[in-house]
Amino acid sequence: MINDFIFHNPDKVYFGKNQLEHLPEELLKFGKKVLLVYGGGSIKKNGLYNTITELLKANDLTVFELAGVEPNPRHTTANKGAQICKNENIDVILAVGGGSTIDCAKGVAAAAVTESGDVWPLVSNQVWVTKALPIVAILTNAATGSEMDAWAVISNMDTNEKIGLGGSALIPKVAFENPELSFSLPTYQTACGAFDIFNHVLDNYYLAGDATFDMILEFQEAVMRAVVKWAPIAMKEPDHYEARANLMWASSMALNTVLDAGTVHGCACHAMEHELSAYYDITHGHGLAIVTPRWLAYILNETTAPAIYRLGVRVFDIPQNLSAMNGAKKAIEAVANFCFNTLGLTANLSDLGIDEKHFKAMANHACAGSVISGPKELAPADVEAIYKMCL
Repeated sequence: MINDFIFHNPDKVYFGKNQLEHLPEELLKFGKKVLLVYGGGSIKKNGLYNTITELLKANDLTVFELAGVEPNPRHTTANKGAQICKNENIDVILAVGGGSTIDCAKGVAAAAVTESGDVWPLVSNQVWVTKALPIVAILTNAATGSEMDAWAVISNMDTNEKIGLGGSALIPKVAFENPELSFSLPTYQTACGAFDIFNHVLDNYYLAGDATFDMILEFQEAVMRAVVKWAPIAMKEPDHYEARANLMWASSMALNTVLDAGTVHGCACHAMEHELSAYYDITHGHGLAIVTPRWLAYILNETTAPAIYRLGVRVFDIPQNLSAMNGAKKAIEAVANFCFNTLGLTANLSDLGIDEKHFKAMANHACAGSVISGPKELAPADVEAIYKMCL
């Protein structure tokens, strides 16, 4: 049965090559003091930093900076940005980068309007954020969908926790998506980002049974097909505009709730991977690629086989004349082949220097004292077993 749901996404997107000319007019809607949030400095190397700062200063916008956002953004970094906002009476936050930068900006935006200026109580208490400073995003890496969704993921490395922060106030007011800005991404980041997009659809919505629309199911498959088609092209030809454009828009479509349509999932792969990132600070998309085929193999049974087989047929062109179980096994093989051969990501946690030392604690935390819902419920023992399959 299709669930009741509300769809509301107020994010205004400027997509294409020459859209940054609209940046000042959008920022000025919120005020003149801007906090520019970015990561490790790639935007300075490729000239984007100069383009943005010159454009803002030419329009009488005052720019403050929070640089050095980590790939798994820390709560301490978000708190540092929140303090800048408080000290300088910042009007709007401008995040320039990929999902980590945008996620950090969301943490800053939420914490800046609290008395303490500390984002972690919001994260750890699962507060739904309805008040925050406005956020504008310039996307440079197609991956997390944070440019068009209500979520951020913040890490506390002191406690080995990586937890989602959500709220209607965290949806960016405006996003700028220029595929050219992703031309300079390393091949590894392109591969990891591509699988993050793919998994957002598979993990969040796809195996929903009757709790979705036929057209939404086909839309989900179209987004996954786009990733499978265009990711290897973008990896081989980094400045292939059509490939980058397809991945960038797939990133936004995968997590802006268009594909949701009332579907409720526990997002098992993300729950399991967040523990890997929290303990070992690995790249999120790579962790997802290692976990996903093993998760599919673990949940495979007579009930789940038809939907997994459909994934193989619709996304990977698996033949349609197989039994559901054999077809599902072929589909799982196709997912693994995409992860480890097409994208070239290493296949095992041991390749990343990870052993089973923390698996029990990670599994308990992933399940948050209960089970992970989805096509097959996962208790901590199940999660621990999947981690061991990934070694």
